[in-house]
Amino acid sequence: MQEIHDLARMQELSLAGLKAAFVPLDLAAEREGLFDYRVYVAKEDQPVGFVAFTEDELAWLYVHPDHQHRGVGRALAQFALEHMAEGDQTVEVLAGNEPARSLYRSLGFTEEQLLHGHMPGNEEFEVSAWQMTRRQD
Repeated sequence: MQEIHDLARMQELSLAGLKAAFVPLDLAAEREGLFDYRVYVAKEDQPVGFVAFTEDELAWLYVHPDHQHRGVGRALAQFALEHMAEGDQTVEVLAGNEPARSLYRSLGFTEEQLLHGHMPGNEEFEVSAWQMTRRQD
C-alpha cells in the first residue's frame, strides 16, 4: 500500500499545487488515523489500489498510477458506497484535483462548499478542499 499511496498522493498534491505537503503513508496513516477506517484493497496480480471509509465518509481512495483509468478507482468507490450507511455520504477533494471531482460527480456527488483550513496530517500547509455530498433519500 505504501507505493500506491505515495505515488498517487504525489499526483493528487501536484494537481493542488501542494507537492511540498507530501507525507509518506507510514506517517500519514498514523497522523490521519487510516486504520480507524474500514480499509479494502483492490488486487490484480498484486495490490493496485485501496479505499478507506466510515459509515458516512469516503476518506481515502488511491490507485497506483500504472493502473489508473482502468476502472479500479470507480470500483473501489462503488464498493465503499455500497457498504456505507443509508443517508448522506461525503467526500472531500482537494481543490485542483479535477479527476477526482469528476469521478465523484459521476457517482452522484455534488459540491456543497469549498472549505479552507490546514492539511490533515501536515498542518503547516493551508489547503482548500471541496466537500462533496451524495444524498440518498
